Amino acid sequence: MRLARMSRELKLFVAASFAMGAAFSMVDAAFNNFVNDRFALSGWQRSFLEFPRELPGMSVIVMSALLWFLCSRRLGVVALLLGAAGALLIGFGSGTYGLMIVCLFVYSLGQHMFMPLSSSIGMELAREGQAGQRLGQLNAVRNIATIAGSFLVYLGFKFLAFTYQHVFVGAALGLAVAAGLMVAMQPDKPQKPAVYLKPRREYGLYYVLSILFGTRKQLFITFAPWVLVTVFRQPTQTLATLLTVGGIIGILFQPVLGWAIDHWGERLVLAAEAVLLVFVCFGYGFGKSFLSEGAAFWVACLCFLVDQMLLSVNMARATYIKKIALRPADVQPALTLSVSLDHIFSIAIALVGGWIWSAFGFQYVFLLGVVIALANLVAALWVRIPQAGPVIETAVAAIVPEERA
Repeated sequence: MRLARMSRELKLFVAASFAMGAAFSMVDAAFNNFVNDRFALSGWQRSFLEFPRELPGMSVIVMSALLWFLCSRRLGVVALLLGAAGALLIGFGSGTYGLMIVCLFVYSLGQHMFMPLSSSIGMELAREGQAGQRLGQLNAVRNIATIAGSFLVYLGFKFLAFTYQHVFVGAALGLAVAAGLMVAMQPDKPQKPAVYLKPRREYGLYYVLSILFGTRKQLFITFAPWVLVTVFRQPTQTLATLLTVGGIIGILFQPVLGWAIDHWGERLVLAAEAVLLVFVCFGYGFGKSFLSEGAAFWVACLCFLVDQMLLSVNMARATYIKKIALRPADVQPALTLSVSLDHIFSIAIALVGGWIWSAFGFQYVFLLGVVIALANLVAALWVRIPQAGPVIETAVAAIVPEERA
């Protein structure tokens, strides 16, 4: 992705992606320690917190339909401003646990509204046949941003006497800058609300893949950092360091992954992800049962980093729906609906995981992850990409015109 050859729209979106990525990584690096220090939550209470945190994901499809008159780029502006407001509210309005939940809901609503837009806008700005590569490049930019954001948190807490309020103010500023950059982008064509609210039978396997991704993702978002914080008793700097290291690895990994999707296909990439996830779950959940605490901690850190990389495979699901879409207008609504569907199940899996943690121990939460990974493998093996016919070719040309790349 050479700067001189990038269009104005792509330059603006790359800059917005960087600012957004840095802001979100700052919150990710500090949030688990923030709630642990402020409210001293148990494993069950921490898992229950995922209900208000992930509930906005269920409402993304409704919010997108209500704001149908906004194009995807303007909807992105609204999402980023909601995230900025939510970050400030978490930092300064979380006097009680109940108020913190309300503030978290606002932040999460903005974050989840932007999720499908990130993929759809990125694919709009790709040349034909290079959607995976473009998403990989944009993810690499966000990884650089993750390094910047998480490293700033590390330096702040280690040397600059940061408080959690400093982190949330910094995140709000980053999201506000990203919103300003997206305001400068040329608006695209809005989608009518009926398109958002109508699931299509032809995309059933894509919805299944999205649901499985949501459940496995939720286990790690909720419980992987919580294991480091509570089981291994690690401070904020540890999570910030892991996010920084993961971002460095991702700079190289993301473009390669995008290339692999374009050249080897979504089926192979998704299947490989599922197989690797089995080993990650075993290592994270049962390393302490067979190794010394020190060795188990390093295994958990390795698994945390590998899972960070595997989460990026979600771009293969995005390129899959783009390739099988019957018409261009279906892509963004399908991406949006998938976010709502996967969050219905991710909320349930967070609550089930919290109960399993309390009743049997954290190890069995990750044993559940093994089961989900195997189901994901079966679904991935069903993936088929149809040969591009005239309708598909026309659709692709409409989504990714050459002059916009």
